[in-house]
Amino acid sequence: MITHPAFEVRPWAVHETALDLDALARTESLFALSNGHIGVRGNLDEGEPHGIPGTYLNSVHELRPLPYAEAGYGYPESGETIVNVTNGKLIRLLVDDEPLDVRYGTLRSHERTLDLRTGTLTRQLEWCSPAGNAVRVRSERLVSFTQRAIVAIRYEVEALDRTVRLVVQSELVANESIPGGGGDPRTAAILESPLLVEENASAPDGAVLVHVTKGSQLRVGAGMRHEVTGPGEVHLETDGAGDVARVTVTARIAPGERLTLVKYLGYGWSARRSRPAVHDQVVGALSAAATTGWDGLLREQREYLDEFWSGADVEVEGDAEVQQAVRFALFHVLQAGARGECRPIPAKGLTGPGYDGHTFWDTEMFVLPVLTYTSPAAAADVLRWRHRTLPSAQRRAAQLGRRGAAFPWRTISGQECSAYWPAGTAAFHINADIAHAVVRYLEATGDREFERETAIPLLVATARLWRDLGHHDVRGRFRIDGVTGPDEYSAVADNNVYTNLLARQNLNAAADLAVRHPDRARDLEVGVEEVAQWRDAAAAVYIPFDERLGVHPANEGFTEHAVWDFAATTAADYPLLLHYPYFELYRKQVVKQADLVLAMHACPDAFTAEQKVRNFAYYEALTVRDSSLSACTQAVLAAEVGQVELAYDYLGEAALMDLNDLEHNTRDGVHIASLAGTWVALVSGLGGMRVRSGQLSFAPRLPSDLTRLCLRLRFLDRRLEVDIRADDATYRLLDGEALTVVHHGATLRLGADPVSRPIPPISAGPRPQQPPGREPARRGPGD
Repeated sequence: MITHPAFEVRPWAVHETALDLDALARTESLFALSNGHIGVRGNLDEGEPHGIPGTYLNSVHELRPLPYAEAGYGYPESGETIVNVTNGKLIRLLVDDEPLDVRYGTLRSHERTLDLRTGTLTRQLEWCSPAGNAVRVRSERLVSFTQRAIVAIRYEVEALDRTVRLVVQSELVANESIPGGGGDPRTAAILESPLLVEENASAPDGAVLVHVTKGSQLRVGAGMRHEVTGPGEVHLETDGAGDVARVTVTARIAPGERLTLVKYLGYGWSARRSRPAVHDQVVGALSAAATTGWDGLLREQREYLDEFWSGADVEVEGDAEVQQAVRFALFHVLQAGARGECRPIPAKGLTGPGYDGHTFWDTEMFVLPVLTYTSPAAAADVLRWRHRTLPSAQRRAAQLGRRGAAFPWRTISGQECSAYWPAGTAAFHINADIAHAVVRYLEATGDREFERETAIPLLVATARLWRDLGHHDVRGRFRIDGVTGPDEYSAVADNNVYTNLLARQNLNAAADLAVRHPDRARDLEVGVEEVAQWRDAAAAVYIPFDERLGVHPANEGFTEHAVWDFAATTAADYPLLLHYPYFELYRKQVVKQADLVLAMHACPDAFTAEQKVRNFAYYEALTVRDSSLSACTQAVLAAEVGQVELAYDYLGEAALMDLNDLEHNTRDGVHIASLAGTWVALVSGLGGMRVRSGQLSFAPRLPSDLTRLCLRLRFLDRRLEVDIRADDATYRLLDGEALTVVHHGATLRLGADPVSRPIPPISAGPRPQQPPGREPARRGPGD
């Protein structure tokens, strides 16, 4: 857990037993609540002190110029940065005129709990003011999964020792001051007052604010409505102007008496609708929430999560930290995408401003596998967002002189926002990542409507780019030159194996769907000749192989580069991108994140078992894991080649990336893809799950410290459970029609009764070595 003693390891909660102000920004990210549409950081109710205040609406962004030292053709002119929208979390408390501030008076106790089954964040504290007035405060908040425009907070104050006068100020505040993030390029740009007020309207029990962003011209509405109960006379008044609206509640309470306030917050935004329309949307959402009531919202939240966990839970016996971590990870992944509804999943979700709120290829290759097998509707919505932005990708391809579509490396709205073209424009693999996610979703769901309406246009547009970008050389090989693969320490290289393999899959999948749906193919002007060209290119895709070393180079010629001088690289020099020029990195054998290893995971049948063993060992010695995306992929292949204890070590790193703040930047938001990687490392790694020709396949193995791993997932309208022990695995079909799965190469038919099979032994070679000082922390024997 986080490296201070205030956190407990619990199987279904993250519980903080004392407040650590030095860890405040980190815990704000960990305790963030979201539903994919709204995100609120886990700031203290009273607003101060804070690390980074944050309330976000998916895709609400501001434009900013991208400066270049030297202009270049095709460089994006404008960047996009997520906007901290109107903050409605603020509930300030004055006790006999003294404001509750944990930095003053005496904080007798302070606890917070993120409950992963109820989807709520609770806070309880006892505070004694400098004048000696003691109160107990309990707050609980949720971001509704069932009413996506709603945040709700229940705030209760109890007098402890004497009668006190309470003043509760519940506020809406826009254009909060945001602290700077230093020189780390992964932090967000700072926007000064991005919102212009259009309306500040008060009602007897609340208010509505409407703003518009200065550059992107997005209209944002936020409203609040209150229910107040307490002893005796309770006085309530509203006021506000400009960027602030306030409801003030005044009451006197005796020891043991309580004042309770329920605050409903409604949010809405639009690029097209008028101010009155946005206003009315917010008021309507608030009315629905108030009608449901606090208890009703809690009940709906629990029912939603019960349904999710019934087909997503992962049980781990033998490691309490990993058990907590995987449920924490699944909860945050669900929060990132549950109600996005044709919006992207940013790299930090809606938990912080890191990476300017941009979405990357992380979503398709790490997050969507989890959602596809646990909440498939959410996965489909993200891919529909890609389809919605297809016109932008087609315009970008045309700007680059290419056919088809060129999806952006980093974006919010669908426009390219990367100012560094070797890691942006040249990373064309984003096209194949999207296509790979489409194929995965179709295999897992059999969704024919999605296939016709969304999959075919995406696969056709991306296939057209590959056919245009690549060429047949004099030997007839189909080459894709001058691209950047997943490893950002090797840029603008020829024939990246990962890119070429996924492009081959993309081309074949597009051809298959064009043949299956000839009417849709005609709509997209796909003819017989074009389909034949796709198949020819796919059949001839060049996959480099170094015969001398017996391994695949990540890119053509990579294994001929000089090896990075790891012995002369100190711990303070990592991450390398912050301490060395990219020129030095690009010309050496050093790997930021799994690239060729990821190719072996994504396209397992493109490599022999022997090649996987040799490739894995070779790249272990070169991979420094300067990316949070690497450990989970290394865990998957470590398990496949028999290095199960090493896989367990990498699992621990992925699982604790945010809970232990391993990258020292959790303050900017959690790492959604690395959190998803916890599931990937357990399910695809230790569980050995793959999908081959539309059929689920498992090859489970457990490290010595784990006594049981039980996986639940959804596949083709079924719920499946895989219960893995040291020596055997039991497969259960929880609901749905009979299903055929594969266990270590043997075909099993699952019906009403569970089926158990032994786990065969595997002989693994010596444990591969990592660069000095970059070994994963040991979790298994030898700790």
